[in-house]
Amino acid sequence: MSTEILVEATGLGKSYPRVFRRSDRLRALLRLLWGHRTVDAEPVLRDVDLVVCRGQSLGLIGENGAGKSTLLKLLSGVLTPTRGRVVVRGRVGALLELGAGFHPEYTGRENIALAAALAGMTAAELAERLAQIIEFADIGRYIDEPIKHYSSGMVVRLGFALVAAQRPDLLITDEVLAVGDESFQKKCIRWMEDYLATGGTLILVSHSMYHIQKLCSRALWLREGAVEAAGEAGAVCQAYLAYHERKQAADSQPVRRGAAPAGLEFHVISLRLGNGQTGQSYSVAQGDDLRVQAELHSRDGRVPGVHVSIVRADGTPIFGINSDMDGVQPRRSEAGDFAIGLRFRRLPLLPGSYNVRVHALDPEGLRLFDTVEAPLTVAGRGRELGMISLDHVWEDALPVQQPLPQQGAAA
Repeated sequence: MSTEILVEATGLGKSYPRVFRRSDRLRALLRLLWGHRTVDAEPVLRDVDLVVCRGQSLGLIGENGAGKSTLLKLLSGVLTPTRGRVVVRGRVGALLELGAGFHPEYTGRENIALAAALAGMTAAELAERLAQIIEFADIGRYIDEPIKHYSSGMVVRLGFALVAAQRPDLLITDEVLAVGDESFQKKCIRWMEDYLATGGTLILVSHSMYHIQKLCSRALWLREGAVEAAGEAGAVCQAYLAYHERKQAADSQPVRRGAAPAGLEFHVISLRLGNGQTGQSYSVAQGDDLRVQAELHSRDGRVPGVHVSIVRADGTPIFGINSDMDGVQPRRSEAGDFAIGLRFRRLPLLPGSYNVRVHALDPEGLRLFDTVEAPLTVAGRGRELGMISLDHVWEDALPVQQPLPQQGAAA
């Protein structure tokens, strides 16, 4: 992969004036008239640093309002930054807001000619590529209808067909795969894969973690206008999905991580994962062993039952095991409490965020008295879907042949 830098942003930020009401707009105008250089502003993007080299693919993820579209507009030159700097080199093709750059009264064919001229295409180049653009857009007779008659999907089809014909050095897209129908999405994905295989550079915004991991080697997660995480696409997507799972689990039954309520007949004193500290988050590589150690207290000295479970970050149960069902019990410590350990061999969980829970039960295993959990991160680079990895072998299958680089394309 080339080390030529196409996009470089340093301390990039964007703010907008607070003008929610008519009085806010009047106040902002008066401040400017009185010589103030600034007005009250709300930052929507703060201190973003990124570098994208030729041939790389970067996915931008985050919740609605996180600043993804604003960042794309800064990178494509549609907006100017409030602070920081951004440098973009090479020919840029951008698919941002739906219908941006199209004249609603012009036909699709006329908009193709207008967009081609603005992109620097000569008349001869347009004549050579016009049939290809129309075929890719695949909107039939509507190519000679005004754009204002188009559906949102048809507008995206036309916009993407124009970009595909230009084959820019850098392609910037904002949720283009979310609007078109399934057949058009597949066509776009095939084109993007070929574009990347022949040295193209992609910056893609999407809420589909599948498409981000399929098309992008790296990802950047924006949260409330700031960079929350950046790095390998799979790891960043896993962190983002775990964040949403924790948000969903926030409304569920709370699980204790602090001191136990007074008076419980049985309660968990401590929970430790691997060689970590009590209650702290622990990270284990996919396929490695995981050791769970717990200490429990019994008010009357009876031996408690123990249940150990693993749940996804949103609380979805994955696995559970009970000491009584397996015919074991905690051993008594010198202090009069009870200790027990459990080892999961070759942990088959897929990379992501989970919680390990230990439940204190009565000796008969009929009543649950206490639950404590500790966060667990499973690290890895797998792209499988779901929660566990099943040992598998493909049969009667051939390896996918990657598209050959076009002659003269960047490596």
